[in-house]
Amino acid sequence: MTAPVAASALPTSPHAAARAPRGSGVDLTGTAHLLRFVLRRDRVRLAVWVGSITLMYVYFVGALSALYTTPAERQSRAAIMGTPVSTMMAGPGYGLDDYTIGAMLSNEIIGWVAIALAILNVMQVVRNTRAEEESGRAELVRAGVVGRNAQAAAAFVAVVLVDALIGLLTTGVMIGGGLEAPDSLAVGLSTALVGVVFAAVGVVVAQVTEHARGATGLGLAVLGVVYMARAFGDMQATHGSWLSWTSPIGWAQQMRAFVDLRWWPLALHVVLVVVVLAVGVALASRRDLGAGLVAQRPGRAQAAPALRSPFALAWRQQRTALLWWTVGLGLMWTASGTYLEGVEEMFTEVAATSPEVLELFGGREQLVGGFLAVMVLFGMLLAAGYGIAAVLRARAEESAGRLEPMLALPVSRGRWLGAQLGVATLGTVVLAVTTALTLWLGAALVGITDPGLGTHVEAAVAYLPGLAVYLGLTAALYAWVPRAAAPLPWALLAFGFVAGVFGPLLDLPSAVTAVDPFAAVPRVPVEDLGAGSLPVLAVVAAGLWALAFVGFRRRDLPVG
Repeated sequence: MTAPVAASALPTSPHAAARAPRGSGVDLTGTAHLLRFVLRRDRVRLAVWVGSITLMYVYFVGALSALYTTPAERQSRAAIMGTPVSTMMAGPGYGLDDYTIGAMLSNEIIGWVAIALAILNVMQVVRNTRAEEESGRAELVRAGVVGRNAQAAAAFVAVVLVDALIGLLTTGVMIGGGLEAPDSLAVGLSTALVGVVFAAVGVVVAQVTEHARGATGLGLAVLGVVYMARAFGDMQATHGSWLSWTSPIGWAQQMRAFVDLRWWPLALHVVLVVVVLAVGVALASRRDLGAGLVAQRPGRAQAAPALRSPFALAWRQQRTALLWWTVGLGLMWTASGTYLEGVEEMFTEVAATSPEVLELFGGREQLVGGFLAVMVLFGMLLAAGYGIAAVLRARAEESAGRLEPMLALPVSRGRWLGAQLGVATLGTVVLAVTTALTLWLGAALVGITDPGLGTHVEAAVAYLPGLAVYLGLTAALYAWVPRAAAPLPWALLAFGFVAGVFGPLLDLPSAVTAVDPFAAVPRVPVEDLGAGSLPVLAVVAAGLWALAFVGFRRRDLPVG
């Protein structure tokens, strides 16, 4: 359904405009029509998100109940979740002294589902607001009887409905798995409200910049700040510090579901949503359609010699995003590296009650190395996320109509796609190296010099074939099945995160973990660099890249 069709479906009666609210500065005329259009256009995309998150709850509830049947088994898991690594990744860890299945679920899944919903909400709101303005479709829609705030309201309400559906379905899954109904409802509501908070954030960032990619990047930057506030706040003190309370993700975890349930943190989400939406409405009234609050600097009259190639253009488009990714991850991993100090002492205390914890980190002799390996894995997952997003920039260029004029010049399809993939690969490698260098720097700042810089770099280099698989898969899907280019790589990355971080705890079958590209990567320095299946990954990556170039040369343009 195209934008002109959507515009024709809107009310055209002059009396409709008279029903718009007056005096408040908010005009929502036509919101219901636009809401139906958004839900119809994005029905497949939204259904995939709803189904994926619901199935993840189904798996977690079933797997945890089947694997941890005795108090001793549950307490061994509690010992692992009490480590700094788990606290940083998962949350403050309530109920560890009497770890139940419900407490496991609350501690270990709320944060990740909240992040997933935040990403979904920011991307969907920007897609249906700023991206529509950038493409010119919003102007066509506004030619009908449509209020100034109707498009943002429709985008916001659409994701709120999706969040509510996910909250209800996941609540039903938990209750069906034998967990307490009030606490299950609290988990479902809290994660849904975190998503709503970031839907409001999406409304605000859509007012700031003229480009959808800038708005999305700004919204995800807010998510990164919120996540880091929660992570470092939880690591500063048992069950969180004041810094944890600056994060909406932290508020969801502070409800203490299945341990000591309290409902009042939900009010913080509601208040924040109202405040952020008010800011978004105020900002929307201060700009013209298609413009952003931050004015774009005028460009040069003629392109510089450095821009006279597809690679240079792709680099120019993506360099700012890469800069902020590098700065953000560099600061995060520098801070994380400082926690290498005291790792041996901490794990020795934990092992006194749960000796099996040591095996997850390579044994008593390699605690620091095991901690480093987990941190590097986490960093490579984030680098893979950047790589997927960078490759998908090619699809955005094609969808926006900027590819066809480029190919009208003496530029071949292969050269253009090679430039896009080259910039994405360069950025991914930069983030991988940044992870290694800043982890080493953080450790060096507190006097930890073993493992050395070379070992840190080796640990990151081992993941390069796996990163190439993520990039190649995204490119191949873009070339052959463009509609699947976005959801499938992100779904694989989400699975890789669960399998890599929680796989040992969930005892996943090898046939399942084999789907994860990083499963074949040796965990340096706990394992030798030659212990994995890196040549196999390299061959798979090469095959996917070749498929991408062949498919892109064969299919029609533009993307459907």
